[in-house]
Amino acid sequence: MAVETADSPRKINLLRIAHVYYTHKNIEKARQFLEAFGFQETLHIDDKTYYRGTGREPFVYCAIEGSEDKFGGAAFVVENAEDLDFASKTLPNATPVHELREEPGGGYRVTFQDPIDGFAFHLVHAQAPAAAQSSAHEKIKFNFPNEKTRPGNEFQRFEKGPALIHKLGHFGMCVTSFADTYDFYTTRFNFTPSDLVSDESGNDVTTFLHLDRGLELVDHHCFFFFEGPVAHVHHSSYETYDFDTQLLGHDYLREKGYESCWGVGRHVMGSQIFDYWFDPSQFILEHYVDGDLVNSNNKLIRSKASPKISTFGDPICLPNFFSSSSGVAKDLG
Repeated sequence: MAVETADSPRKINLLRIAHVYYTHKNIEKARQFLEAFGFQETLHIDDKTYYRGTGREPFVYCAIEGSEDKFGGAAFVVENAEDLDFASKTLPNATPVHELREEPGGGYRVTFQDPIDGFAFHLVHAQAPAAAQSSAHEKIKFNFPNEKTRPGNEFQRFEKGPALIHKLGHFGMCVTSFADTYDFYTTRFNFTPSDLVSDESGNDVTTFLHLDRGLELVDHHCFFFFEGPVAHVHHSSYETYDFDTQLLGHDYLREKGYESCWGVGRHVMGSQIFDYWFDPSQFILEHYVDGDLVNSNNKLIRSKASPKISTFGDPICLPNFFSSSSGVAKDLG
């Protein structure tokens, strides 16, 4: 157990990102989109519908019927029950540890409020894992100009359909005070930056955070945020099987009449191949494949920002993250 001192407060150790909550005024339209996007419904109870992926998380997305379209926060798995209890006693406006009796996987949860912008943040422990699902796809071989890996007289054929979700990879927020937000999450949890982006004055305004798990390889980022005038969720992002699945899912959503936000393209920070969509409530969801992995040997990368305009109309500084793209469906400035 980490020892807390005045100079080094005890950190709450997180294992991974688990799930997100969104409230929708038109829940039926939201449900239709989520199924077309590639989620699998696992439980519908009262005003909540829970969706899973093919991985071990009991659910990755909870859609809630309500009077307004609202982001309800992301949940992370804590390392042990002691950390969860510590969180309930030390984090701002934290709930007591309470049992999850109706949610898939059960377990225990603490919810606290972000101290700067007030959005909900959830911590869970002891959820029963779901049975992993085998993908309907085999690992695809590729023929390169000077290396032919596929056997002759065999063919690769694909069908359009939802890009089946594997897991929740990350979520991002616009926050009103970057410095305060960064200080809180990197001192109270084992979040650590993979990338930091600064403005013309040298002030850090954007970060991509991974979980410090020592030498264990983890995703390049599971949480990112940037500074802007109004706090809101930017997007949540979901890993799918491979590029073919992602592109077939893109065409499927387009033929269903859903609104493409941006993609398909390749990020620099994190290296993911991305594909962003607006859901019917105008939240942004992303499919991604082929993201970077990092561990404690990773060296922090610092870069300079130039102004960009997000799809919400706020100025954001993500030039490297949002610079490598093809087939852009909407001009993002």
